[in-house]
Amino acid sequence: MKWYNTIITLLLLSPAWAQDFYQARDLTKENLFTTNCEGPAVDQKGNLFVVNFQKDGTIGQVSANGNVKLFVALPTGSIGNAIQFDRQGNMLVADFSGHNILKVNTQTKNISVWVHNESFNQPNDLCINKKGQVFASDPNWKNSTGKIWRIEPDGNSFLLQDDMGTTNGIELSPEEKILYVNESVQRTIWAFDVDEQGNLSNKRKFVEFPDFGLDGMKCDKAGNLLVTRYDKGAVAVFSPKGQLIREVNTKGKKTSNICFGGKDGKTCYVTLQDRKCVETFRHETAGKFY
Repeated sequence: MKWYNTIITLLLLSPAWAQDFYQARDLTKENLFTTNCEGPAVDQKGNLFVVNFQKDGTIGQVSANGNVKLFVALPTGSIGNAIQFDRQGNMLVADFSGHNILKVNTQTKNISVWVHNESFNQPNDLCINKKGQVFASDPNWKNSTGKIWRIEPDGNSFLLQDDMGTTNGIELSPEEKILYVNESVQRTIWAFDVDEQGNLSNKRKFVEFPDFGLDGMKCDKAGNLLVTRYDKGAVAVFSPKGQLIREVNTKGKKTSNICFGGKDGKTCYVTLQDRKCVETFRHETAGKFY
């Protein structure tokens, strides 16, 4: 067994093995998306989708080798910012310019307005639980304020918080008992308890940053929270207790969002608004849906 332990040690110490995790590389070419490159999401079949391919108001489908093709063009006046998939496989799109949440039938590519509320500022990011309830961040960038909404599977929307800063990234913990919401301008991540009905309580500060912005967030199966640090060119990884585990440096600076995918759920896809592309790195723990 001595030779076996030696080989394992060499593998663990070798640069090639070390680069397998937390080494960002390009998935797509630069400048395939617009400066609103955002909202990466992977469907049940493992397909990756990213909003604003070639021009605003579109959604691109990204292949495993980094090629991108147009999946669908949104209605005139609509620009997507985030994507989530419901249990039926429909694509839900936060339409920040149309003040809607759109529903795209991925089979027919028919697009409908799932939710419209005159009280929406501009739906920004989405997360969904096993019941099909969607939680949406809703910032007012001009006033540096924001809201949090819950949308039921029937499309009815309920205001959960209206006294927030510039709400942006939003994510549920794996057991769906904690909702994380960040404020980009205020550089703060808040945690809320979530009850069986999807109501929020016990607002508390999870972590606060002295610099750079915050954008999309995702949890892995262990409950660690991965946060894109806009303008820093990094993804910060926090434990469930709010301890910084590591930061993963990206090649671009304007990291706008992140999602998990790949065959084992350990591949992270990161959108970069300055490079207008998608970068990727490997994480040691799979995303919470895997």
